[in-house]
Amino acid sequence: WNRYHEVDDFGGKPWLLRFFDQIRFYPVSAEELITIRRDFPLGRYPLRIEHTTLKLAEYQQFLADEAQGIEAFRAHQQGAFNAERERWIANGQAHFDSSDVLAEEGEDAPLQPGQAGIDSPISGNLWQVNVEPGQPVREGDVLVVLESMKMEIPLLASQDGVVSQVRVQPGSSVRAGQCVVVLEKTA
Repeated sequence: WNRYHEVDDFGGKPWLLRFFDQIRFYPVSAEELITIRRDFPLGRYPLRIEHTTLKLAEYQQFLADEAQGIEAFRAHQQGAFNAERERWIANGQAHFDSSDVLAEEGEDAPLQPGQAGIDSPISGNLWQVNVEPGQPVREGDVLVVLESMKMEIPLLASQDGVVSQVRVQPGSSVRAGQCVVVLEKTA
């Protein structure tokens, strides 16, 4: 999915994959992965798409030939998921309750007159910061992107303004209710 940029390879739709698409995974270096994660959401990463025909009999034979490896992978995958789920529980990310306690009063500097805070609706990790202090923004602009339980949650500007403060850094943990960006209202 890419809701923010039109990607030629997506064929005019906000999603890439279609029924019967086949996906291949291949190893990349850490630097390559950083480049891909930066460029793909912006539509600047060239996708490798090969057009082919799915032959059901060949696919079923492949599944039969690889059944043992597939089962071993699924067991490993389930173990990894269970371990990650335990980390979610330990970090308080497994359940969201709208009545969760907000940030303790005094933890965040109070807003001044003419300022508006952009608060995180959930606990998670800050994945991307798209703005910096002094930058003008329009209502609806994506300011930061959170990651929680493998989902990306964009936080949008609630109004036109200028970024006064960015109170979090990429990779940092964010609490539900925590103010992450402060905007100065524009006239």
